[in-house]
Amino acid sequence: MHFTTRQEAGRRLAEALEQFRGDKPVVLALARGGVVLGAKIARTLDAPLGVVLVRKLSYRSYPEYAIGAVAEDGEAIYNDDEPATRDEKWRESAEVEARHIIADRKQLYYGNGFIPPAIENKTVILVDDGIATGLSMQAAIQAARRKHPKRLIVATPVAASDSIDRLTALADEVVVLANAENFLGSVGAHYDNFPQVNDNEVKTLLQESLL
Repeated sequence: MHFTTRQEAGRRLAEALEQFRGDKPVVLALARGGVVLGAKIARTLDAPLGVVLVRKLSYRSYPEYAIGAVAEDGEAIYNDDEPATRDEKWRESAEVEARHIIADRKQLYYGNGFIPPAIENKTVILVDDGIATGLSMQAAIQAARRKHPKRLIVATPVAASDSIDRLTALADEVVVLANAENFLGSVGAHYDNFPQVNDNEVKTLLQESLL
């Protein structure tokens, strides 16, 4: 399955999530790319929009490939098969840097009076623009679980099959539009247009969700 833009993917994913409208869900999008889809889904379902602040932990020479991930107020998650994750000094340095970036983004996104939606006892839809290793979504699930939602739904247009298997064990339901057996090896390969989403775009989408 292919998508022209994140906006199109968000529209198609929102259609697949109509079944949850009656639950009055809260949409939590992984910043940054997932917020574009999350904003569309939140508007369609008439649901509040929030973000999950997650940072990949990666090799410096290959920053897009996650070998770990950490979310705000959560413990870091690693792929223990990657050699770098066994280096305690690297892990400590990577986590400190990631938490600084998360703190800066939290201040930027929430600094002008935006209050994250409460999720306790709510159906929560966790949204990203695609899932490759699944580590970022695992960290997001961990962070969301700490706030005691009633149900956690993972929603994404595309995902690798092994990641879906792991996430199915952690979430209450996983919704994926594309056949996982046809995953192209990277999320961006499923999009015609896949630019980086910047922090100001995220901030704007969050503010627009309050209107």
